Amino acid sequence: MDSKNKQVHQDKPMGFCDATQFWNERFDNEEFIFGKEPNEYLVEKSKQHLKPGDRVLCIADGEGRNGVWLAKQGMQVVGFDASDIALKKAKRFAQENKVDVEYAFSDTDSYSWPKNAYDAVIGIFIQFADPAMRERIFQKTYETLKPGGVFILQGYTPKQLEYKTGGPSLIEHLYTEELIRELAKDFSILELRSYEKFLSEGARHEGMSALLGLVAQKPRH
Repeated sequence: MDSKNKQVHQDKPMGFCDATQFWNERFDNEEFIFGKEPNEYLVEKSKQHLKPGDRVLCIADGEGRNGVWLAKQGMQVVGFDASDIALKKAKRFAQENKVDVEYAFSDTDSYSWPKNAYDAVIGIFIQFADPAMRERIFQKTYETLKPGGVFILQGYTPKQLEYKTGGPSLIEHLYTEELIRELAKDFSILELRSYEKFLSEGARHEGMSALLGLVAQKPRH
């Protein structure tokens, strides 16, 4: 759901119903709040590591900008999100682009995560996840990938708190290379880098940004 501008104030983890209400309030307008263009890092890495026909899971795909783009590249895309309003927009966006995306109303903990099912899992700004949920996401991603499958992740680093151009306000929701390397210890890390770049991804992601990119592969054996 492209967790971008979430300002977190609760003292306990957000439940499914709470998350649905939170995100529905943000997605409930005509505007695509993160734009209609796919994430640049996803585009770059998909061209390197994915191919038409691959079965791809998009975690919290929001209004569908990434899932629809992947489907337009000929991939079999499955996505889920905790906002039913966002999913309605995503399904309409897919129809407008004449592609099929299999969307489910779910959060990361209630999604089924079938074993060895996907060639790739995509996590673009899924920083609604607190540390415990983040660990579960990495574990479930590993399990749901086929051997040789890849996990493409993009998120903000702590320096993003200085830029304030998107992302969560709590530092524990942000990524460092050390943190991600530990979470991805069962994977083969193909790329892990921190960098800064100007983003223009809708009203919620606009301006210079402190970013982290990960491409990790589940071992083939």
